[in-house]
Amino acid sequence: MATQTIQTDQYKLYPSPRNACRDVFGHQVFVPHPYAIIDLEVMELAGKTTLFGACRLSDMKMGQLVSFELTADLAKFERLFTPD
Repeated sequence: MATQTIQTDQYKLYPSPRNACRDVFGHQVFVPHPYAIIDLEVMELAGKTTLFGACRLSDMKMGQLVSFELTADLAKFERLFTPD
């Protein structure tokens, strides 16, 4: 089954099959490491999150986009995540 993409003004997104929903929440961080393992469950975030493979349209840089329902989860992710 082909994965449908989501196009925003800034990104072309490829949803992770592990996402419970396909929403792109208002708080986002672009991780410029397309092959880094991002395990959101381990971080024990309070709100909903989604993970996407992403192409940043401004420079066509590939990476991953993580979107968060809560601002506090974005701050916690930035504090805990280190690319492998």
